[in-house]
Amino acid sequence: MEETQDKNRQEQQMQAPKLKQRGYTGIIVIAVIVALIAIATAVLVYHELYTKPLFEENQDLKELAEQEKQEMENQYKEFDLQYEQLQRTIKNDSLIAQIENERRHTQQLLEELERTKATDAAEIKRLKAEIASLREVLRSYIMQVDSLNRLNQSLNEENTQIKEQISVANTQITNLSTERNELKDKVNIAAQLDATGFWVTPKNKKSKDTQKVKDVKKLAFGFTIVKNVTAQNGQRTLYARILKPDNSVMGKKGTFPYENTDLEYTEKKYIDYTEKVTMYSDVTEFLEAGIYKLFIFCDKQMIGQTSFTLK
Repeated sequence: MEETQDKNRQEQQMQAPKLKQRGYTGIIVIAVIVALIAIATAVLVYHELYTKPLFEENQDLKELAEQEKQEMENQYKEFDLQYEQLQRTIKNDSLIAQIENERRHTQQLLEELERTKATDAAEIKRLKAEIASLREVLRSYIMQVDSLNRLNQSLNEENTQIKEQISVANTQITNLSTERNELKDKVNIAAQLDATGFWVTPKNKKSKDTQKVKDVKKLAFGFTIVKNVTAQNGQRTLYARILKPDNSVMGKKGTFPYENTDLEYTEKKYIDYTEKVTMYSDVTEFLEAGIYKLFIFCDKQMIGQTSFTLK
């Protein structure tokens, strides 16, 4: 009986340290759990109190930066539009070129802005400063154009008055000139030579008459100048102008003045006043069958014409 009691006491003494050790371990585990809960709670509290508001603030700042960038882009586009409108209102080439240079500079800055991130504070600041500079330059051009337009308006009013005075003077001069030209035309008509009695003879390479267009190598032609007692004596230049069926000039040798223009001629001949005239023209180009026209000019007047057919 006593032995059994002793044995139980010994077992209790052996188990006591183990129970004590288990008690310590449980306390430590509980403490760790409590600490972890406290840390998690602190993290959540910190996030709610500091991190979340800071994140929201950054988002707000980012949105403001995007809005500011968009406003800057709109200003650049407005500058470009105003430059375009200025160019349409002026005709001064030098000023137009200057405005075009500034417009290209504005477009270049706009492209740089469009490539820049809204959060790039340094670049946004630089491009924003450029806006102020562009605004001053644009204002100076607007003032120049306005001043130039007002000056042009004043000059236009003066020009209108001067044009009215010139118009009155020109009317008087025109009336006098018309009267003088009418008298001159009457004199010229009276003194104009008159060519009649035309004849045209096609020649082949042996200088014999031919009627086949493919064999024509020379044209002999002539006419009679009617005696005009009012015509002045002296040497004159006759111009012969031959038109082919397609109305192109045959054998172009040069030009002569006629009614404020220059006409091409086929042959020319210097003559002293004479009644009978004969001229020749070598054929060095392709001729087609059809109706040809011959015109004779002298003293800037057409004095006769005829037509002939090559088959």
